[in-house]
Amino acid sequence: EVEQVEIQLKYAGYIEKEEAKIERLKRMEAKRIPADIDYQAIEGLATEGRQKLEQIRPTTLAQASRISGVNPADLAILSVYLRQGKLK
Repeated sequence: EVEQVEIQLKYAGYIEKEEAKIERLKRMEAKRIPADIDYQAIEGLATEGRQKLEQIRPTTLAQASRISGVNPADLAILSVYLRQGKLK
């Protein structure tokens, strides 16, 4: 029992971080990306991220997060853009 408590304490921070990631992913899964979004109009996206998003056209932020070449900063910029409703 003491060993089990030590293990739980040792990994508690890691487990909390992973649970937080899961919650963020669930929220991202629900955030839809309109099919007609113009990625060229979004300032701040990295060139590679913009190209991949245009090519693949993900329907949610969660899908976008799984695209190689789309970095966390690109996702944050896209999320803010969608939240602000800057769609044409």
